Amino acid sequence: MMVVNPGFKILQAEKRGVYVIKFVGEIRLNLCSTLDRVIERMQADEGFVTVIVDLTETTVVDSTTLGLIAKIGLFARERDRILPTIISVNADVTRLIMTMGLDDLFVIVSKAAAHASDLLEIPILQASEDEVRQKVLAAHLTLMEINDANKETFRDLVAALECDQAENESRWATLGRHGS
Repeated sequence: MMVVNPGFKILQAEKRGVYVIKFVGEIRLNLCSTLDRVIERMQADEGFVTVIVDLTETTVVDSTTLGLIAKIGLFARERDRILPTIISVNADVTRLIMTMGLDDLFVIVSKAAAHASDLLEIPILQASEDEVRQKVLAAHLTLMEINDANKETFRDLVAALECDQAENESRWATLGRHGS
C-alpha cells in the first residue's frame, strides 16, 4: 500500500547496477521498512555495482536510517564493489555521517548526484511495531560494527531493544501454549 506524505520521500534510479537513492525531507525510522526493502533488492541484484546516496535535500536523518545506510556500505564492501558514495550538503547531516564512521564505508561528497526528475519515488511501506523494532535493532547493530565509538554510543539502546524483543517473544510463546 502506498502512502503519500509531502514531508518526506525516497527516490530511486538504477542503471546497469549503479543505484541512486535520494532522501527528501525528514528521514526517520518510519521509513526503515521501505529502505530495508530497497537494500534487499540491491543485495539480490547480481549486477550490483555501487550506490550513490543523495542526502542533498535531507533535513533530518536518524540513527536507524544511518544504520541502514551503513548496511549498504558493508554489503558493497563484502561484494568487493566500487566504494559507494554519500552526497551531503547539510553540515549537520554531514557531521552526523562522519561521527557514525560512515566515511569508512563511503566516499563523502558535497555535490548533487541527479535531478529529482530523473528518479522514481519509492512507495512507503507500512510496518508493524515489531517489524520496526527489528529494523531499528538491526540498524543499530550495523552501526556498532563500524567502530568502537558507535559500540559505546548504542550499547544501552541495543541492550534495551534486545530485552524488549526477548520479552515479546516470551509473551508470544506463552500465548501460543495457552491458546492451543
